[in-house]
Amino acid sequence: MSLENNIPGTTVDRFIKEMSLLYTVVIKDGWSLSMVPAPFIWGPPGVGKSEGVYQIAEEIGQNTGKKVIVTDIRLSMFSPIDLRGVPVADAQKEFAVWLKPKIFALDESEDTVNIIFFDELSSAPQQVQAAAYQITLDHRIGEHRLPDNCIIMGAGNRTIDKSVVFRMPNALANRLQHYEITVDFESWRTWAVQHNVHPYVLGYLSFDRGRLCQEEIPAEQIPFPSPRTWMFVSNMIRIMEKRKSVHDLYSQISACVGTDTAGAFLAWCKHHGQIPDVEDIFQGKRTMYPVTPDGLYALVTAMLRYIEDREASVSHKKMKIEELENMAVYVSRFPTDYQACLYHSLEQMDSVMNHLRKIKVYRDYKRRTNGSI
Repeated sequence: MSLENNIPGTTVDRFIKEMSLLYTVVIKDGWSLSMVPAPFIWGPPGVGKSEGVYQIAEEIGQNTGKKVIVTDIRLSMFSPIDLRGVPVADAQKEFAVWLKPKIFALDESEDTVNIIFFDELSSAPQQVQAAAYQITLDHRIGEHRLPDNCIIMGAGNRTIDKSVVFRMPNALANRLQHYEITVDFESWRTWAVQHNVHPYVLGYLSFDRGRLCQEEIPAEQIPFPSPRTWMFVSNMIRIMEKRKSVHDLYSQISACVGTDTAGAFLAWCKHHGQIPDVEDIFQGKRTMYPVTPDGLYALVTAMLRYIEDREASVSHKKMKIEELENMAVYVSRFPTDYQACLYHSLEQMDSVMNHLRKIKVYRDYKRRTNGSI
């Protein structure tokens, strides 16, 4: 979406840091909060968009010493009148006045900052989105003006997420600053350690990073992996681990992340003592070799996902030739069909191939298998 729609990509962690700093400077230096266009976060379900807004609130509070209150407004559940209020007769019964909706009963005191968070904005019908025009730009709707201590933010899913999404009108889009959240494994791992994610989940996703979040979701698919659903898996393992083996939880795990991902996760749980850390391979550290076909296939898949993740990441450097050379030396002891599985996929990545062609171990493999370089 970022490239097609001209939206910059960022991670939740980076977005939190940038927005927290921006609003801290605005508040401390005495600028008007209305000078900052409302940030809107695009991204797939379950990647921490909403949690990021609450973290921003916490950071602003710590940085400024103010009380920060988040008012979470799920616009997909609202009608236009819910935002403007209800018309009633004035005291003389000559004109209509609008009663302010309770959601806008905000604390106006100087030691407080209000964050109005329009969640699921892209899932709201266009009439509701249109009602948000004036709020985002002018900090008012109809007769109701927001207090000066208000920050407005929004979030929603993308069209490729196959969620209920309505196209955002250009007039509203042009009133916002837009960011697309990409899932960054390293940021998630830091968060996961802090939030006591189960070691099985943390270990598996360190091994197969591409399974952390499914970027594109077919319309017919229902459960899918995301940071949110992996937390569900972690919770269920912790609840049941004294009574059941993780392998007896296949049904519950599948219900959270889907049957394909659940199968791969449980296969790793079965063989994880035989499968090395993927990052160690690329760093050239001496490490073990899987002894089973399942273990070899799982490792090949994880190496591919690691490379794909590095090449696509907005926060990490691309693969270095030294890292790919370490990998090539390591896999040179694999059976030929597993090497072929790995290299066939890598040969579809132009940026990776620019390095691979320079690596002697890879060139030797191609000559040995009668392949052209």
